[in-house]
This record gives sequence, structure tokens and C-alpha cells, in this order.
Amino acid sequence: MRFLPSVSALLLAALPFPPALAAGPGDLSEEEELSLVYGDKSSVSIATGAAQALRRAPAVATVITAEDIAAIGANDLDQVLETVPGLHVARSAINYEPLYIARGIFSVNNPQMLMLQNGVPMTTLLTGSRGTLWAGYPVEHIARIEIIRGPGSALYGADAYSGVINIITKSAADTPGTHFAAGGGSFGTRDAWVQHGGSLGPVAVAAYLRVGGTDGFRSLVTADAQSARDKTFGTHASLAPGPVNTGSDAVDANLDLALEQWRLRAGYKLRSHIGTGAGTASALDPVGQGHSERLHADLSWAAPDFSANWSLGATASVLEFKQRITTDLRLSPPGTRFPTGLFPDGFIGHPDTSERQIRLSAFAQYHGFSGHKLRFGAGHDDLDMYHTATFKNYIFNPAGVPVPTGPVIDYSRIQPFLLPQRRQVSYFNVQDEWQFARDWALTAGVRRDRYSDFGATTNPRVAVVWDAALDLTAKLLYGRAFRAPSFNEQYGINNPVQRGNPDLQPERIATLEAALGWQASQHLQLNLNLFRNELQDIIRGVPNPQAGTGATFHNTGNQRSKGLELEAVWQASRSLQLAGNYAYQRSIDSATGLDAGYAPRHHLNGRLDLQVPGMGVFSPQLNRVADRHRAPGDTRPPIPNYTTLDLAFSSGRLLRNWEISVALRNLFNADVREPSLAPGVIPNDLPMAPRSIYVRAVFLNRQ
Repeated sequence: MRFLPSVSALLLAALPFPPALAAGPGDLSEEEELSLVYGDKSSVSIATGAAQALRRAPAVATVITAEDIAAIGANDLDQVLETVPGLHVARSAINYEPLYIARGIFSVNNPQMLMLQNGVPMTTLLTGSRGTLWAGYPVEHIARIEIIRGPGSALYGADAYSGVINIITKSAADTPGTHFAAGGGSFGTRDAWVQHGGSLGPVAVAAYLRVGGTDGFRSLVTADAQSARDKTFGTHASLAPGPVNTGSDAVDANLDLALEQWRLRAGYKLRSHIGTGAGTASALDPVGQGHSERLHADLSWAAPDFSANWSLGATASVLEFKQRITTDLRLSPPGTRFPTGLFPDGFIGHPDTSERQIRLSAFAQYHGFSGHKLRFGAGHDDLDMYHTATFKNYIFNPAGVPVPTGPVIDYSRIQPFLLPQRRQVSYFNVQDEWQFARDWALTAGVRRDRYSDFGATTNPRVAVVWDAALDLTAKLLYGRAFRAPSFNEQYGINNPVQRGNPDLQPERIATLEAALGWQASQHLQLNLNLFRNELQDIIRGVPNPQAGTGATFHNTGNQRSKGLELEAVWQASRSLQLAGNYAYQRSIDSATGLDAGYAPRHHLNGRLDLQVPGMGVFSPQLNRVADRHRAPGDTRPPIPNYTTLDLAFSSGRLLRNWEISVALRNLFNADVREPSLAPGVIPNDLPMAPRSIYVRAVFLNRQ
């Protein structure tokens, strides 16, 4: 492929780049030339731990920039992630927590998708996910989002199972000057924020503060878990038909300080008056409210040119997370009856937890061997749930059935749902990026994690990337990953629905992928990804027949998945761009040979960006979710398909220092529903938001 530099030079000369970029090709490296030809505007670091061209990354990766977020018209992270190929945002009945389903991998709390903020996990120890009191994430301070679909444990350890989402917040360079904004829309949604980027002497400073909230949409649930209980006991306690409870209030703050090789980032995320969604136990609860606080900070040091052949770096981080129930959660409404008696005030109970996570990590990269980049990493995590509390108005009898006891009191000492727990993790990893031929690269790595509670796990990966031609890149990838048991799964006690099992082992997955990236023409980019997964030791609740109620977690069941993801971006003209993706997957439960359920087999997403001179950018967006099966044993009809159309408008910088944006969601008011859990305690599934509008005005005071 010795002709590549000359061909790339000819193509570069033909492309309509600004004069600064159209300078002689001799001023650019071959890598820069190829990036320009591909139209690749961004690099990615999530695939190897160091920045590299996206098309050569040894993973199936997606990068979403702040400009992309603006075009989507998003005001929450979930609206952005729904556009990622192979990723669908479903909902849990509990607090309507988002569930990020990648490649057919579904579970109740969604702990299989690792979320990072600036490379630091946002995982809660109780559920292993972001937490049931997540209640949304704003997008104004996001510089970019890097996503890999597929295993990432060889780099990131636990929970990088079905994928990794890394949110990278804006630095001072990303936000020059001071920006003010206010917005509002349907369902009583309102927010205001200020963002600043500048310097304080030699220190680069970026700061962000947002205050907002929503009353939440009130879509109707026609029947719930209490409806079935009423039929059994002849009561009329259910509040269904009735609306879901999806309101919340929010405060978000971030501070970013950078000085030479040092960077300190701190953040605060408060969510209060969080509604219960469709109910903590799938029975409507218009009264219960939750409260969560997430305070985190990380200090990093990086020396990319420490010596001629070495790059070094280290990070220390702390995450303090607290969740409180400010208004009692009604697991069932007033008038509920069990075989053990009547609950006149409702079946009430809730947990409170506090946890602290301290993480230390360091890496060293050596590039003294020709064609090799060796990376060594090590770290230690101290994960401490130091406080738990239990409040309820019942106690369990020997058969495990709740018995009413009167008013709500503190049962933390009498019958706690979970005792304080602590987990320590030590790990090391090694990786080699080997350019073994001019157009071939091999990335191989392995990471070993040792847990204080369940032992050690080792997870390798191998990736081969081939630049087959100037316009074609091929990848073959293999990796293994694991998902650690959450504290609730491992240590939960006295829970009427789920009980822990201290003998649990991690869930495991092995994934084989093939990917092609083709620059079909100067203005058309196509990507095709094929994958096959093997899931083992899936953690599921197994019924307790001896107790007569509830289930205990066990490593039981395996699953096989296969599918494809197709992406296309076409720059039809200077003012018109079309982007879309289609994902297909089929996941089979090994025990039954049936579809594992919940995840869409077909997912189609497309967006058109039209620049109208003198007005701004109009961006209609189509989202089609289809062919979702029930879980084995659930005899309800398949979950209904749906198609939504959104419309976003942004004035850009046409109004001097002002930007106006408008987003219309679900323009034609489609009946959107996400699956409720088997065996159908909410028979008609979880209703999503109807048509809505959101308007925002931003004032830009640039330095």
C-alpha cells in the first residue's frame, strides 16, 4: 500500500477544506491525511486508554460530540444514548430508572453497562448500576461521550460487560467565556444554568452550575401488582388506573482546575423529590419520594513525555453517595391485605444507604520497542457501604410472609434489609499495541482483578485492525468480561422480594466481533459490525418454595446473542446531512431455547440535519423500536412496536450572542411502552411520555 500517501494527497486536494487545512500534504502526517480523508473529526481514548484515531481503535466505538448533542436537541443523556447503534434505553418500574440495553443484554437494574465520568465509575454498590435514584443527567457541560459496545473488562474491570459509556466534561478550552441559559417545557420542566471557562493566573478553570426540575409526565397505568392482589383477597386498594409518578428536582455542579500536568475535577449531583415511577413493588405510589446525593472528585497527573520512551500517569478519586427516602414508599397502597392481615396505611418499607468509594490507579506506557506501545496499569479500590438503615411497618414470619406491625419504625437493628459491607479490589493489567506491518495492528491485553469477597477473575482481549485500503478498515475482535455481584445480590436479607447469596460468583461473557468501515465516497461513510456473545453464570432470582415468597439470587442460566449494527453518514450537500443506523439482535435463553426477552430485535434510528440560511438548523429524527419478545414463561402478547418522530431546531450563532433551541418529542403522540417484568405484574407495560416540547435560550458572553 505504498501508493496511499500519494492517493491521499490527491483526495485531500479535491476536498473542500478551509485554506488552513488545504495546505500542502507534506505538512501533514500520513495518519492526519487519512483522518481528513475519512472525515474523522475526533479521536477516541476509551478503547485503549490513550487517544487514537476512531477508525483504528481496537473496539466498536462511537463518539458523540457537543455539536451532535445540540443537533439532537437533547436536554438529557438518555435522549442522546438512544441514537447509538445497538443501544436502547428502556425503563424500570422503580423510579423509571433508565436501563441501557446493549446487544440484547437486559436485567432489572442494568449493572452490565459501566458508566464513567472522566474515566471514573459512577457505579453504586447497592445495585451495581448508576442507582435507582439516578433521575437523569444534563448534557450542557458534556464535551463528548465515548461509548464502546462489547466487553471492556480488560481495561476497566467489573461491569464493563455489555459496554462502557464515558462522559467527558467540558474543560476551560471547551467553554471560553461565560454562558447563561434558561429553559422550560411540558410537564412543568424547567432549568437554568451558568457555565464559565477561563483562567486564574496559570490555572485553567471551568465551572458549571445547574438548577432544574420537572413535575414529570403522568401517563396512565391501567392495572398494577395490587390489581391482581385485590382479585385474590376481594379488596379494592389498587390505585390503577392511575398516573405514574416521574417528577424530580435537580442540582448539578462541576469544577475543573488544570495546571500543567495536574488536573482536579469535582462534581455534585443532587436529586430530590424523586417520584416512584410505576411503584417500587410495581404498585402505583403517588406519595413516595426519594433523595440522592453524589459528591465526587478526582485528581490526576499525566506526563505524556516523561522521558524519551516513557509516558506516566496516575489518578486518585473519591465518590460519596447517599440515598434517602424522604417520604415513605408504599410497596402497596392503603387497604392492602395479605394472608397475615390488613395494612390499613399501606405496605410500607424503604432502605437508606451511604457509601464511599476510594480508587487509586496508575499506568506507565513504554514505546521504546519499534512498532510497539506497551501499557502497564495497576490500581486498588476501597468500596465501603458504611451505613444502612431499614424503615417499615411489617416484620416477616417464619414462612417469609410480611406481618403488619403498626406504624413505620426503624428496623435497622431488629430486621435490617442489609448490613454495612466493604469490598476491596486490587488489579493489574498489561496491553501491547503492535504495528506488526504497515497496514496491520494487533492489540492484546489482559487484566486480573482480585476481590476480597469472591476471589479473582482474569479477562483478556485481542484485536486485529487492518487498513485494507485507503477507504476500507477491517477489525476482528475477541474479549471476555465480567459483572461483579452487587451488594444487594450478595448480602441482601429480610427482603420480601429478593434475598442475597454470599456464594455468588461474577457473571461472565465472551464476545467475538467483526467490523468494517468503508468510505464509500467522498461524502458517504458506512460501518458494519457483526457480533456473537456467550453469557454464562447469569445472576437471577430463584423462587424460594420453602419460604412461600420471594426469591434468592443464584448464578443460573446462560444466554447466546448474535446480531449486526449498520451505520451510515451522508453529507448530501453543505447544508444537508443524513445519519442513521439499524441494529438487529437475537438473544436466546439456553435453558428454554426461547428469546431471552425485553430487548428489541430491530432498532432503527435516523436524523436529517438541514441548514436553512438565515434561520438555523432543523433536525427531524425518527426512532423505530420493534419485535420485543416476552421473557420465557411470560404468556402475554409481544410488546407493541412503536415509531416516534422528534423535531429539533437550533438558531446556532445567528442571533449574535444568543442561541435559541426548540425540541419537539414524540411529535405524533405515539403510544410508547417499555416492557414490564414477567410475569406481568403491570400487564400493559410501562407507558412513556406523550408529545412534549422544550425551549431553551442561551446567552454567550465569550472572552
